Amino acid sequence: MQTDKNISHEDEIDLRELFITLKKNKKIIFIVTTLVTLLAIVYVMIKTPIYEASTLVEIGNYKLNNNNNKILLDNPAQLSKELTVIFVDMNKNKKDLKAKITKISIPKKSKSFIEINSEGYSNALATAEIKKVVEYIQQKHQKILNDVSERRKFEIETIERKIHNIKTKETKLLDKKILLQEISLRKYTKQLNSTDQNLKKLEKSNPTLAALLLMEKRNLSDFLLKLNMQLLDLKDKKNNLDTNVVWDLEEKKNFLASMLLPHNYKNSHIVGDILTNNYPAKPKKKLIVVVAFITGLILSVFLVFFLEFLKGFKEEEKSEAL
Repeated sequence: MQTDKNISHEDEIDLRELFITLKKNKKIIFIVTTLVTLLAIVYVMIKTPIYEASTLVEIGNYKLNNNNNKILLDNPAQLSKELTVIFVDMNKNKKDLKAKITKISIPKKSKSFIEINSEGYSNALATAEIKKVVEYIQQKHQKILNDVSERRKFEIETIERKIHNIKTKETKLLDKKILLQEISLRKYTKQLNSTDQNLKKLEKSNPTLAALLLMEKRNLSDFLLKLNMQLLDLKDKKNNLDTNVVWDLEEKKNFLASMLLPHNYKNSHIVGDILTNNYPAKPKKKLIVVVAFITGLILSVFLVFFLEFLKGFKEEEKSEAL
């Protein structure tokens, strides 16, 4: 019990001595703390303010068909990496930049957006830096849209040539073949009628010749049947060209023409506005001053105790010398 009381008494003495020491050296504490705080205030006053800007960019697309299926102009992950290399990594070693891109990323749960962050000596400079990135994206993606449009125009021209070829060449050629086939049919039909008449005359008078004529009649009948089948095939082919083939080509042409309409093409663009703040993001003046004040206070207290330690050490050396 006595030991515990002694320890408590010693602690009280130590704490009292500490407070006495602090009180005795309050001028040093005040001066050091004030000096560090003033230095922090001077720093935040002369430090160039840094403003931040950010925006969301929606990656463009083009319509694939009438079912509203769309194709993105770029892969968000690949685009983000490409932009980071060009606008962030390549500018890391450049000094005295008044504005720079700080981060290009993909927002969570997003498949068609990228986020761009920048900072600069003013909101205007930070905003201009973001616009440079957006302009780069739009120029790149506009080339893709132009390629898609040109490819569709080429397909339309190809279809038009096919339709023209069908109407001016293939159909006319079929008309000639049909005409020749009909002439042949009339010719061999007359021949068959003539053979049939001769057969009737010779059936009784000349059975041998009649048998030959009968074979010729059968051959002519078979040949006429083939000619008729060929004629039907030619007419069916012509009809198919005039209706189904040309109709299908016209439908495809009209579809591609509808896909050329401007609303089917959407370039990458900023969603809303570029976000800025009227107050600089750096330096954080209040935080720096508060931290400086606390740091100065801690340093001054440490300095006081250190000086007291040196003073006590010197006194001990003097007493030992005596």
